[in-house]
Amino acid sequence: MVMRETGSVQRKESSWEGFLPLTGGVLYGDDGGMTRNVKQNELGVFLKARRAELTLREAGLPEGAGPRRVAGLRREEVARLASISTDYYTRIEQGRIRVSAPVLGTLADVLQLDEDQRRYLFSLAGKPSTRAPRQTAQKVKPQLQRLLDDLGATPAIVMGRRMDVLAWNSLAAAMITDFGQVPAKHRNYVRILFTDPDMRTLYKDWESVARTAVAQLRMEAAKYPDDPRLAGLVGELSMQDAQFAQWWAARNVASLSTGTKTLVHPTAGELVLDWDTLAEAGDADQQLVVWTAAPGGPTHEALRFLAAWSEGAEEHLRR
Repeated sequence: MVMRETGSVQRKESSWEGFLPLTGGVLYGDDGGMTRNVKQNELGVFLKARRAELTLREAGLPEGAGPRRVAGLRREEVARLASISTDYYTRIEQGRIRVSAPVLGTLADVLQLDEDQRRYLFSLAGKPSTRAPRQTAQKVKPQLQRLLDDLGATPAIVMGRRMDVLAWNSLAAAMITDFGQVPAKHRNYVRILFTDPDMRTLYKDWESVARTAVAQLRMEAAKYPDDPRLAGLVGELSMQDAQFAQWWAARNVASLSTGTKTLVHPTAGELVLDWDTLAEAGDADQQLVVWTAAPGGPTHEALRFLAAWSEGAEEHLRR
């Protein structure tokens, strides 16, 4: 301990001075806890550090050509993945705005925080760290799968939350895509529409179909605003496809109900199909979507041809 004299005032100086922050009440409140302003600043620093650790590949984003000037993700990339504006996210990092619990939860999911990091993030924001109840995985009842399989001349799929494709019959696979070859975590109708190049030629008016699908997905978002998988899907597609980002921002909504679609199939030719949606009685989030055509018409005959072609192809593979 040393004594220093400044004018007529003497004060004690610890040998630890220089190692401890001399910020007094600026950094700590009377109760020893960080003040709100400092917590908001620390929250921004913490977010910045976490995004610097995350690679494009880990975030599910395409790796661009050439070097990047920042480590990890840029602010605008985090904002896109979290479905918020870059300006809003920037203000969060700069400690200029208080953040709601749902936004914090989405950011925690986007930045792939572990439980300790998540609790720390919520603590800095002064929010209780409570996760939304984990959604149980949706499973299609065996009798519904049998119904799908029995619809030999009618393409049909079962869609669940987020418009995930849960089940399908062989004719739907032959008409749209082989869903069995799509990884389960990517087996989402909207994702397939935007990421599979074949969809843009399969649907005669792909833009109209895709716009409607985005509007239907936004309706799903209203039912499950805290669904991290839905937020991740929207963020991923917003980063990868400018049209998706534009249509999502338009905030149009639509329900799965009925309609007409025209497909140009590489084997069966042009198909003009009516589609209808039927709710599954045991799970309101599962919907059976069927495509039909008037008997005796060219599309009806083309579907019969496609069904026979598909059955022959499957028989050939089994040999």
